[in-house]
Amino acid sequence: MKASAVLLPHASKRLIARGVAAHPKVLHAIGQGTVLITLGTTNAYVAEALLGTAIDHAAFAAGVIDDRWNINARIGDAREIVLRCGEAVEIEPEELLASLGPDDVVIKGGNALDPFGTVGVLMAASTGGTVGRYAATALARGVGIVVPISVGKSIHTSVADLALQMGSKQIQFADGIPSGLYPLTGHVVSEIEALRLLYGVDAMHVASGGIGEGAGSVSLLLEGEDESVRTAFDFLASLRDEQEPVVKGRR
Repeated sequence: MKASAVLLPHASKRLIARGVAAHPKVLHAIGQGTVLITLGTTNAYVAEALLGTAIDHAAFAAGVIDDRWNINARIGDAREIVLRCGEAVEIEPEELLASLGPDDVVIKGGNALDPFGTVGVLMAASTGGTVGRYAATALARGVGIVVPISVGKSIHTSVADLALQMGSKQIQFADGIPSGLYPLTGHVVSEIEALRLLYGVDAMHVASGGIGEGAGSVSLLLEGEDESVRTAFDFLASLRDEQEPVVKGRR
């Protein structure tokens, strides 16, 4: 059976978050390790999926793109969320960093997804921000990196090539904050991986964008066993009436 679906941005994020919660690396870390949920608009949905409770989306964003490269107007109102064996704990970043090991997972979103599965993360902070703090340590120690990102952020250029061309000191004019781009390697969870993890269906990215309510949407083709496709399609349809949280950049 086949089905076509149009996912608005909030629906994509909700689906991706459910997929992250079902990812084997995350399930393992929830059971016997540490999960770090870094700030981000998609990660706000991930936090809700893992905590089972609503959070303040407008406070949980960090870098944002509105009509420019910007940062959240409420940056600093929310902290990264740390779960140990499934329970939220308060821990200082330095102590957390020192404790991370192969049973643990860092969940970090991104801004671009290239054809090779590498994610690009814009870096406005001169020391690299979140990826500067965690990515190298995670890769050095074998800590899992799970990257929730929509196929709507797909680009046609290699992130590695772009990273060599960018950097805040190389950009003379910018809409917003001049930034670098970090090539992040990890376990990518887009709408496609989420649908496979949750429902066992294959999904293909058909189109991006639209007009009116469809601005920022992604169109997918689903294929699989009849019952699986019906269940997946019904779930996606159930997300249509959910309202997109408003996150504002600094002015």
